[in-house]
Amino acid sequence: MPTPSRPRPDPEALLKRLEWTVLRRLDGLLHGDYRTLMRGFGLDLADLREYQYHDDVRHIDWNVTARLQTPYVREFHEERELTAWFLLDLSPSVDFGSVAKKRSLSEEFVAVLARLMTRHGNRVGALLYGDKLDTVVPARGGRRHVLELLHRLRVRPATKRPSGTTELGDFLRGAFQAIKRRSLVFVVSDFISTPGWERPLAQLAERHEVLAVRLYDPLEMDIPDIGMVLIEDAETGEQLLVDTGDAGFRKRFAETATRREAELRAALRQAGVDALELVTGDDLVESLIRFTELRRMRTRRNAGGMPRQLSRAA
Repeated sequence: MPTPSRPRPDPEALLKRLEWTVLRRLDGLLHGDYRTLMRGFGLDLADLREYQYHDDVRHIDWNVTARLQTPYVREFHEERELTAWFLLDLSPSVDFGSVAKKRSLSEEFVAVLARLMTRHGNRVGALLYGDKLDTVVPARGGRRHVLELLHRLRVRPATKRPSGTTELGDFLRGAFQAIKRRSLVFVVSDFISTPGWERPLAQLAERHEVLAVRLYDPLEMDIPDIGMVLIEDAETGEQLLVDTGDAGFRKRFAETATRREAELRAALRQAGVDALELVTGDDLVESLIRFTELRRMRTRRNAGGMPRQLSRAA
């Protein structure tokens, strides 16, 4: 199915629009506390101590806890300046979208979070993946650096791969090697990949504060009755003519999508990371605020005691 094409604004115009709309709204809703989108603590390990009532369970050091048979939590130095990295999956499947391309949604998310952080004195960098980890944008601060990052994304051509699939696990392993200092890491992907990426994601989360930003389009979950349609697999290039008027086909499509969705959520839980879901056509601010409120509610619930196991996928 063809993806609608619409003119993409230049980086300066895009950033101005988002600063005037999204960032202004976020400032009002977050009351200036942008770190509520993340963990909100410094990232340099200072010490370990025994777990106490009302401690955040996300700070438990499970390795030390297992050795000593007593819950221990990590304490961190408060930092005024943080470093954030955007791990951007730009494989062929992100160029799909029924309302807008997932790639455009990814760019808007990067623009908003990068500008939100850099205007508070923090640094941002990016690692780009097409069919491999091919570009590293060093972490720097300032609005000009955000514009440079957006320009790199805008001029980058779509990845053409007539055969093969995305190897997200390779990308995450490469990021683990590339990012040395503990940082905030946003993995922005549709997670359409060969299996096995959850372990590299978990390893990345052991060193960094990681947020999985999952991009998806409604048509990936439920295909409407629109007659005969030529469907192309963006990852492999395989094409298939299907009759969407066939109720049996639509049912099988929905069942496959539901099963794939369950497997994805299970993989994120296994990796132990929070997941922010962004849907093409949805309001970006509402998605960010909804995620923030869910994280706050869960933190308050967890303050009542330590759960038997830590499951952090939203």
